[in-house]
Amino acid sequence: MFITSVSDFRKDIKSYLDRVSKNFETLIINRGKDSGIVVMSLEEYNSLMATNYELSSRKNEMRLDAAIEKLKSGKSYSKELIEE
Repeated sequence: MFITSVSDFRKDIKSYLDRVSKNFETLIINRGKDSGIVVMSLEEYNSLMATNYELSSRKNEMRLDAAIEKLKSGKSYSKELIEE
């Protein structure tokens, strides 16, 4: 994550956007006291929205937590995929 002012962002918008998209960094554009804008890549945004969706219901969250715990405790197994 990095921070810039509106005027600095305006001066070099292309390099800021390139940095955000190529390095998966989040940019905060400071607009004054307690105000700002967040810029992130589309890929980062989509990932954030997918995570938010997966955790939107308590049942899904509990299922994911249980799966993570199984992996950590070694109680999981792997299977070969059938290719056609």
